[in-house]
Parts: sequence; C-alpha cells; structure tokens
Amino acid sequence: MKLTAPYTEATLRKIDIRSLLPQRDPFVAVDRLTGYDDTEVVTETLVKADSLFTEDGRLTAAGLMENIAQSCAARIGFRTLYVMGLDKVDIGVIGALRNMEIHALPPVGQTLTTRVTVREEAFGITLVEASVESEGQLLAEGEMKITLKNEDKG
Repeated sequence: MKLTAPYTEATLRKIDIRSLLPQRDPFVAVDRLTGYDDTEVVTETLVKADSLFTEDGRLTAAGLMENIAQSCAARIGFRTLYVMGLDKVDIGVIGALRNMEIHALPPVGQTLTTRVTVREEAFGITLVEASVESEGQLLAEGEMKITLKNEDKG
C-alpha cells in the first residue's frame, strides 16, 4: 500500500512497527514510527524490564545501538512498503559505527526518541547520523553505515 506525503505522526503511529522490520520478538528494539521524510526518521521506544537489551534495570549500550540500527531498518521498511509500494522489505546490515558516544543508560520505564538523519545514500549503502534522547537528555549519538543485503546474491 502506498501512502502520500506528508506523513502525519498520527498515521505513522498506526503502523505495526514489526511490519517494517526484519527482526522478530524478542529482538525488536523499537516500538513505533513517529516521523518520516526523505532524509529523516523518528522512532519511539519504551525501555522494558523484560527486554533482551535491559540489564540491572537499564537499557545497555548495545541496546541503544540496536535501537538506532532498528530505527534505520524502520526507515527502509517504511520507504519500501509505503512510499515505493513494494511488498518485500530489504534487510540492512550494520557496516560501520563511527563517533558513537553513549552518554547515559536509560532506566526501565523511560521513553526513548531516536532520530536518524541520512547524510549520504548510494549503491545500497546509507550513512546516517543518529541521536537517542529521553526526557530532554541526550543518551547516545553517532554515525552508522548500513549496507543493504542483496537477497539475489545471498
């Protein structure tokens, strides 16, 4: 199904995030898509006690990075399914992390807002800048390179 821009937050919140992601429970690390345009995506996630990425009552650094990666995946999934109108979501693989800084680990119960901004995109490789915030505090920031896996070549 194709949607036409502008994509409102209310419309985006109605989409089941799992339809946009290759990950399945219990590995899903984002809850909902709240913003999308050609160069930016915003997701929202509640830190849950039973998450695989939660330890000692806090989301781990690996959980923050996985949240960023899955926010990128949500962008790819939304663009593929709703903008381009295709029926199969491409799978992305983290190619590199750069300047990744973890400032704080959020406790269970906090809601994260993750913003991913595309800096470059060519030949199936996307370079993004990302940040994760909660309650006005910057938790993590950095760059991530995502490479799309070509299903035809394995």
